[in-house]
Amino acid sequence: MTAAGDDLVGHYDLVIFDLDGVLYLVDQVIPGAAEACARLRERGIPSAYATNNASRLPGDVAALLTRIGIPAEAGEVVTSAHATALLLAERYPAGAPVLVLGAPALRDEVVSVGLTPVTEAEQARVVVQGYGPDVRMRDLGDAAVAIRGGADWIATNADKTLPSPRGPLPGNGSLVVAMATALGRQPDAIVGKPDPGLFLEAARERGAQRPLVVGDRLDTDIEGAYRAGMDSLLVLTGVSDAAELLAAPVERRPTFVAEDLSGLFEAHAVPQESQWQVTDRDGRWELAGDGRRVDALMALCRVAWAAGEVRPVTAADEAAQAALKWLKLT
Repeated sequence: MTAAGDDLVGHYDLVIFDLDGVLYLVDQVIPGAAEACARLRERGIPSAYATNNASRLPGDVAALLTRIGIPAEAGEVVTSAHATALLLAERYPAGAPVLVLGAPALRDEVVSVGLTPVTEAEQARVVVQGYGPDVRMRDLGDAAVAIRGGADWIATNADKTLPSPRGPLPGNGSLVVAMATALGRQPDAIVGKPDPGLFLEAARERGAQRPLVVGDRLDTDIEGAYRAGMDSLLVLTGVSDAAELLAAPVERRPTFVAEDLSGLFEAHAVPQESQWQVTDRDGRWELAGDGRRVDALMALCRVAWAAGEVRPVTAADEAAQAALKWLKLT
């Protein structure tokens, strides 16, 4: 067993968790997540929670985490809805009219900073677009009218999908793309990850000097950590998979990769070359060896990232075949 301090998390003074796909799926805890967070508390390593999901208030997120066995307080939660409201308060005068697309939580955040939600497109000075399960085509139409009429356009995040027990479902980013297609322009600002603001705020509030970001998405969590200058751990319990990781550009390559949150308590030394080997075989990569499946993935990543391309992968033995099957690369 790895001794405390020799494991990955022992090198950091704050762990910043993404939520959906890392700690829970919708409202069901991911196996091992509560236990991992309990171990952090026992070690005295603080946690923060940063989510692009704009459909819940920080207090609601904390209540959900507590209900699934991860005790949390509202002050530990940073949401894109809250960060968006703070941005609006900086840019617009008190009482400015805001057309809000999204869940009631986003509207509540807008009200909390002294701005006025409106329902008429012609009244809006700014349109705020966030995820909400009940957003309708009519709402998108009203937003389009407002923006064409001169209103600014702020999106809480650009996550194209949301993880769910049924697989990835359309997220706020998909609706942002639909709006951008209809309007022929992009939002004036996108607040959530990969913008580093959520991570920087979480670290600043806790005085952390060595934070670690834990996420399941390369395009938001990992790129956001890269932009913030923070190390990152990708867990394979959510959206991003092995194929996406192999093709990742530099800014979306995590510092570490683990199957799940147990990876926080493992040593992440570079695997010995004798464990997994990748050989070029007539334009294909052949994987051979034995050991942890995640180490097989990292061996393939090193080759793919060095080559700047992804090739078909074959297995040289049964262990490699099992690893590739788990990684869904065969």
